[in-house]
Amino acid sequence: MISFNFIEVKEDFDVSKFTKWLQRVSESEDKRIGNITYIFCSDAYLLGINQQYLNHDTYTDIITFDNSIGNSISADIFISVDRVVANAIDFEVSFEEELKRVVVHGILHLCGYKDKTKEDATLMRIKEDEKIRMFHVEQD
Repeated sequence: MISFNFIEVKEDFDVSKFTKWLQRVSESEDKRIGNITYIFCSDAYLLGINQQYLNHDTYTDIITFDNSIGNSISADIFISVDRVVANAIDFEVSFEEELKRVVVHGILHLCGYKDKTKEDATLMRIKEDEKIRMFHVEQD
């Protein structure tokens, strides 16, 4: 099950389309969705999470707390809507396009993709692009 929660921010996209898309993304990676909770929040809220749980004093767009077991992916995924807006401006893409990238980035981490090395980051970007294209596939 995939759920979406909004703390200090408003819901600004069609969560049902995202749910169907993320199901297809996980299936394309031979993974099964367990319990994934997305928490959309402000910069300040996510900074507090980053400081409290990761001892990082920096803003970030996403933090994923992985609770996966075996082939079943589960997590709490926090996303700063403020960072998504800022990144969309910086990368000259729409808010929706950047939101898709960040949302699928969390799922890809759960599927085993990393992004700490240059090679891993390149593969992550390729997979993000591949999965974003899946969003536009006609849904049954």
